[in-house]
Amino acid sequence: MQADWWWGLAGGLMIGSAAGLYLLLHGRILGASGIIGGLIDGSGRDNAQERLWFLAGLVVVPLLLVPLYHRVETHASSSLPLLAVAGLLVGIGTRLANGCTSGHGVCGISRFSLRGIVATAFYLLGGGLALVIGRHLLGVI
Repeated sequence: MQADWWWGLAGGLMIGSAAGLYLLLHGRILGASGIIGGLIDGSGRDNAQERLWFLAGLVVVPLLLVPLYHRVETHASSSLPLLAVAGLLVGIGTRLANGCTSGHGVCGISRFSLRGIVATAFYLLGGGLALVIGRHLLGVI
């Protein structure tokens, strides 16, 4: 649809606002992989409740917005094994990069962090390379 770009704008405004609010209220970068990783490895025990509320918001808010939009085309693969492998690779990549798109991309770039800028450039390059390989060489996407 012609006006679908509004959804991207709205999502970007919400992510940016949430990141700024999180930094103002908690004095920490809103990095989803760090929030989840701290729960998994136990390093986030001191603020586990805050982390769990954040994760609950990631699940609940989209469900609340379902009545506002119709079927959304994701263009994701219908292959569950491929999606599982992709998810694992993203998880491994975020651990190797010490952060994810929200931490490095949204928060790092907005703070002019060289580490965030470099990490963002590399994960965008990696995503583009994965798309070229998956779609054009392997035909799985």
